[in-house]
Amino acid sequence: MKPVHDMGVAELASALKSRALSSREATQALLSRIQAHEGLGAFLHVNGDGALARASAADAVLAAGSAGPLTGVPMAHKDIYVTADMPTTAGSNILAGYRSPFDATVIARLNAAGTVALGKLNCDEFAMGSANENSAYGPAHNPWDVSRVPGGSSGGSAVAVAARLVPGTTGTDTGGSIRQPASFTGITGIKPTYGVCSRYGMIAFASSLDQAGPMARSAEDCALLLSGMSGFDERDATSVQQPPQDFHAQMLVARDGASAGKPLAGLRIGLPKEFFPAGLSADVNAAVRAGLAELEKLGATLVDVRLPRTELAIPVYYIIAPAEASSNLSRFDGVKFGHRAAQYDDLLDMYKKTRAEGFGPEVKRRIMIGSYVLSHGYYDAYYLQAQKLRRMIADDFQQCFAQCDLIAGPVAPTVAWKHGEGKDNPTQAYLADIFTLPGSLAGLPGMSVPVGSGEGGMPVGLQLIGNYFKEGQLLHAAHALQQATDWHQRAPAGF
Repeated sequence: MKPVHDMGVAELASALKSRALSSREATQALLSRIQAHEGLGAFLHVNGDGALARASAADAVLAAGSAGPLTGVPMAHKDIYVTADMPTTAGSNILAGYRSPFDATVIARLNAAGTVALGKLNCDEFAMGSANENSAYGPAHNPWDVSRVPGGSSGGSAVAVAARLVPGTTGTDTGGSIRQPASFTGITGIKPTYGVCSRYGMIAFASSLDQAGPMARSAEDCALLLSGMSGFDERDATSVQQPPQDFHAQMLVARDGASAGKPLAGLRIGLPKEFFPAGLSADVNAAVRAGLAELEKLGATLVDVRLPRTELAIPVYYIIAPAEASSNLSRFDGVKFGHRAAQYDDLLDMYKKTRAEGFGPEVKRRIMIGSYVLSHGYYDAYYLQAQKLRRMIADDFQQCFAQCDLIAGPVAPTVAWKHGEGKDNPTQAYLADIFTLPGSLAGLPGMSVPVGSGEGGMPVGLQLIGNYFKEGQLLHAAHALQQATDWHQRAPAGF
């Protein structure tokens, strides 16, 4: 049998169900591995005793023969979800030591499914960043090259999977925060349609954009996790009222006209000209083209489409998201929970000093931008115009989906950059989100699937975008690609 750390979610679930391995054994093995690789900065909190207790409970369920598809599977959670049994910081000093009285819905559902939570994972502060360098608790390091960033904001989640510390993790994606780190670390990640997963208990950055999703080694693993964490939640006003979905079953549904050698026969994949600009690095372009060639071999047809407002996605996003952040983060004032300044003169002075001490520079920057665009005299000129353009961007996608079933392109213009390269120029990091932001603004489901490597042997991800509630179609295409290739199975040297 493979070592525990070499097993993905599906493999581990199978070994647990057959009783070839106990959940407690798997949990102990991974806890030891996490400790051995703590220098990667993936974990902010390790829940050793709690995880072993959960694993023992899962073993009892497995022994009774009443286990579900995720019973006993160890995983870890991005520290943006509140958890009753572990501290939650959102990567910020302003929440240092905070303990929630309840679990986020996504966490509660995965707990109910029998998963074993090993701890909480590093992330950019309040999920604001593309490199995991904005965390108040230090950066996470890319296991393919520790001198490089793992992407963000779900950087710790990506590192934990890529370094084989856990088989799967939760992430969140506001403007690309699942897909970009998945691409940078050679793993698979999916952002479902906005509203498929509950946002209740997810610490809000931009409420109309934030969405939960899984990160794992394969499309199959992601399908199993997404099935466990999704579903309608009456406590989230934006939750979609639809019955629970079995995304794993949807992933396995054969296409009409498909054959053993052509599982994607009849699938039309659109290639927007705007996703392949002159500025796209040659190594990323070559890897993405290699992935597209494999999809063609599997029966898919590539068609040219247009997303003419792609470039406008960056200014639109960086008006809407900071505007929502400036409202959401107003609750962090030192009154009821979290950090409070030690010395202050009056209530207003306490607010000022608490926020000055607790928030990091990127969070302060976005709060100020958001407050500006919402202020009197600028709301109509900036925020209202951005919302109009957002609708146009969504309409562009619908015109594309009249011509194709899925849209494909790169996740990011380059491979992961070196630590510190983007710190002095935040606009440069913002520009790196050019290919992920349009889908986020439209609320569409999107994936990153490994398709090889680029400069320095760093991983490259292929982005697949589907129409609303077409997660099954996305997962089916990604699974077919991964059945025919081994890019998703490659591990960093030494891991």
